[in-house]
Amino acid sequence: MKRPVVDKTGLTGKYDIRLSFDDTTHQAGAGPAADGAPLDDTPSGGPSVSKAVEQQLGLKLQPAKDPIDVLVIDHIEKTPTAN
Repeated sequence: MKRPVVDKTGLTGKYDIRLSFDDTTHQAGAGPAADGAPLDDTPSGGPSVSKAVEQQLGLKLQPAKDPIDVLVIDHIEKTPTAN
């Protein structure tokens, strides 16, 4: 998805699913639309990930701003080791 996906479904438990989609938009380096929404059409005519999730699972991916955990390493030193 080229960005974090946050689960806000409220569903608990584990699910075994099979999702069919066309990932050529990501292979070609295409990103989200200018408004930040996921791409909905692919060059081959197959469903994009966002369309497949909506059509096959009944869930919708919506762009939003949420806080996420980030690890920042601001300094690192290489320590010599004995051979």
